[in-house]
Amino acid sequence: MLIIGERLIQLRKQQNFSQHELADKIGASQIIIGNYERNANTPFIEVLLKLAKFFNVSVNFLIGEGNFPALRNRFLKGLTK
Repeated sequence: MLIIGERLIQLRKQQNFSQHELADKIGASQIIIGNYERNANTPFIEVLLKLAKFFNVSVNFLIGEGNFPALRNRFLKGLTK
């Protein structure tokens, strides 16, 4: 089960960003960030990559497949250079 919304809320609040500030940082709208956080929408892979890079976590962590947010996988590093 995807838990993207929960992870986004957790990461965003840990770094003291509002939805609007996060949206500005990744080039999205505040409305779509809210939708992601409520799991009303699922981000496309391009957005997941932006979010993972911004928060310095793996895509696996964002989708609930990993428990270690500080670890970035090699695949992500290669795609986001």
